[in-house]
Amino acid sequence: MKILFITRSTLYKVKGGDTIQVVNTAKYLTKLGVEIDIKLCDEKITYDKYDLIHFFNIIRPADILSHITDSGKPFVISPIFVDYSEFEKKERAGLFGFAAKILPADSLEYVKVIARYIFNGEKIVSPSYLLLGQKAAIKKILKKATMLLPNSKNEYNRLLKRYHVERPFKIIFNAVDTEIFNPSIEDGKRDSNLVLCVGRIEGIKNQLNLIKALNNTAFRLILIGSASMNHKQYYQQCREIAAPNVQFIENIPQEELIQYYCKAKVHVLPSWFETTGLSSLEAAAMGCNIVITDKGDTREYFGDWAHYCDPALTESIFTAVQTAAVSEFPRSLQTKIFSLYTWQEAASKTLQAYQETVGHTN
Repeated sequence: MKILFITRSTLYKVKGGDTIQVVNTAKYLTKLGVEIDIKLCDEKITYDKYDLIHFFNIIRPADILSHITDSGKPFVISPIFVDYSEFEKKERAGLFGFAAKILPADSLEYVKVIARYIFNGEKIVSPSYLLLGQKAAIKKILKKATMLLPNSKNEYNRLLKRYHVERPFKIIFNAVDTEIFNPSIEDGKRDSNLVLCVGRIEGIKNQLNLIKALNNTAFRLILIGSASMNHKQYYQQCREIAAPNVQFIENIPQEELIQYYCKAKVHVLPSWFETTGLSSLEAAAMGCNIVITDKGDTREYFGDWAHYCDPALTESIFTAVQTAAVSEFPRSLQTKIFSLYTWQEAASKTLQAYQETVGHTN
């Protein structure tokens, strides 16, 4: 079986959780004997040799539409359906912040596509998107998809509630790479005052409120990640307000994260929205207590084993971190991660979805 992955054009240039998902899904599918080619949406592609196309990021329908029409191939989608609306309305400054308060979420995403084209030179791969708009484009893609591969049941429910398109789906949980993250590496010597936050530095990840919450406290906060392309000003704000107990480290390979995960007592991701929080999964796999947003799909993964915070309230963030720092680590969560949330498991279920899809279209 030969599968074509089509992803956003900035997948490697602006790395995010979807980069890890795409690369690791391909890696472990290859181990199962599946041939995978990863192509960026703005590349010229010959479709004939592929049995199936796998798209990622339904919130970027302009990257998908033309490939559906041009290929004539059956396809599945990993939606990675992030909802930016609360962040845009409450925290976004400038024209986008003003627009977010008066425009529906899909209309705002349409404006952002145009802005990325004008200011960043991101090609609008599908000209038909300009006529359809964001909402109609997503609905068209969903109706044509053979199967959806959401990262949780809650993600599928959110997608259904927004667009009212029912499709067959198979839940493919996000995961950790067990070749990199292994609990046997832990040495048990953790600093209860050391707090990590691993993730791209941008508004929706909410590092600014995290810094405000922990500034000039007994905690030492290490932020690991690079500034997002469109959030350089936000990154500067974070740097400017950070007290001496806050340290910044640029994006580093996953292998190098282990030394930090093994020393910190707490990992915090107080985002305005998370489908999962891949760094939270990785940190928990390595024995960190988890503080995570209560917005999105996180409870489906972490249940009662995480400490939840309200991203809007610095007091809530601080209290959750303070509680996590003195709490015993829940080994049951670690056991669950290594039994259910591995890329081997994700690849196995993805292959089942491919087999059902190809069989359905024959």
